[in-house]
Amino acid sequence: MWQVVRNDADNSDAVCDPPSAATLRGDAGAATQAAADNEPRSDMTRVIQNARVLQDDFLPNEIVHRHEEVNQMSKALEPVIDGDRPQDTFLVGPSGAGKTCIARYTVDKLQEKVLDIESHYIDCWQHSNRFRVLYKVLEGVGTSYDIHRSTPQDQMLARIEEIEHPYLLILDEVDQLEDKGVLRKLYAIPQVTMVLIANRKREVLSTLDERLQSRLRSSEFVRFDRYTQTELVSLLQDRIRWGLTADALTTAQIERIADAAAGNARDAISILRSAARNADHEGAATIRDRDVSTAIPTAREEIHQKNLTKLNADQRQLYEILTEVDELSPNEIYERYKTRTAEPKTKRTVRTYLKKLADYNLVRSTGSGPSRSYEAIEL
Repeated sequence: MWQVVRNDADNSDAVCDPPSAATLRGDAGAATQAAADNEPRSDMTRVIQNARVLQDDFLPNEIVHRHEEVNQMSKALEPVIDGDRPQDTFLVGPSGAGKTCIARYTVDKLQEKVLDIESHYIDCWQHSNRFRVLYKVLEGVGTSYDIHRSTPQDQMLARIEEIEHPYLLILDEVDQLEDKGVLRKLYAIPQVTMVLIANRKREVLSTLDERLQSRLRSSEFVRFDRYTQTELVSLLQDRIRWGLTADALTTAQIERIADAAAGNARDAISILRSAARNADHEGAATIRDRDVSTAIPTAREEIHQKNLTKLNADQRQLYEILTEVDELSPNEIYERYKTRTAEPKTKRTVRTYLKKLADYNLVRSTGSGPSRSYEAIEL
C-alpha cells in the first residue's frame, strides 16, 4: 500500500515578496510614486500568484489530515496492481469533508503505478439519468463519439462490456441518480470498479433491491467527518503557501476563515479565494481584515447560488415552495408540490431531496420525526 508523503516542492510555484514602497518611489519621489500608481500591477505585486490553487477542483500533489481515509481506500483498490479486481468503495460524509478530493487523489496515485488502467469522474447530480451516466462512462474511454439520444442503452452497455482494461468509475453524488438500477448494470461488468460518493449511506441503500444492497454492503466503506478547526487552518495554510504571496494573511485571519467555514473545506477555500480576489481588486499588497469580513458573506452567497443552479426541476420546486412561507412539514410540502408538478416524485424521494437541500445549506430543518419542519435559507 502506498503511503501519503508530504512534498511541498511539488506544489509550490515561485513566490516573490511585494516590492517595497522605496522601490516604487525611487529617487524621483512623489511624482514617480503617482506614475507607478497609474500603471498596471505586475504579477509580482499581486496577492494571488497561482489562481488554480484556489479553485474547487484543484487536486494537490499531497493530502493532509486524511491519511487514514487515503490508506483505507488505496488498500481496497490496490489488488489491481497484481491483475486482480479491486474492491468497490463507498465514501460517505458531509459536504466539504474531502470525499471527492480523496477519491480523485487516490485513483490518480494508483494510475501512476499501473499503466493499463482507465478512470473517469462523473457528477451524478449533473448527469442523473441512465443515458447520461452511460454516455459519460463511454466518454471516459473515448468511445462516445457516435452515441446519440436514440442509441439503445443495451448497445451502450455492450460497448462498455468490451473495455479490456480495468476501469475505475468515481460516481459522485450517487444518491442523486434517478435510476439507481444503472449501478446493477455497471457492477455486472468485470472490468468496472465503482467508487461511490454520497452524504449518507442509507439514502443510497434504501432505494436499491436486495441483491444490489448486498453487493454494496460488501464494499469498503470509508467514513469522512467534518474537518476540525486545526485541520482547516492547516489546509488553508497550504493553499496560501502554494497560491498567494508570502505572508498574505495573518494567523488570526486564517483562523477566522476556518471558524466561519465550520468544518467545510470547500467553504473555507471559497472564502479565502474571495478575500484574495478583493485584495487584488483594490491593489492591496496583503489581505486585510476588511477583505476577510467582506469575503465571508460574499463567498456564502456565491456557494448558495452555485448550489441552487445544481438543483433538478423537482428540487427547485421544493425550494421555491419553502421560499413562499416561513416553514412547512414534509407532508405540507409534498401536498403543495403535487399541485405544481405534472409527474410528482414519491414521498420517499421528496424526503431525500429535502435532506439534500439541507446538506447544501439551502434549507434548514428543525425537529425530528412527525414534528420535523423545513424552511428556506435565503441569502
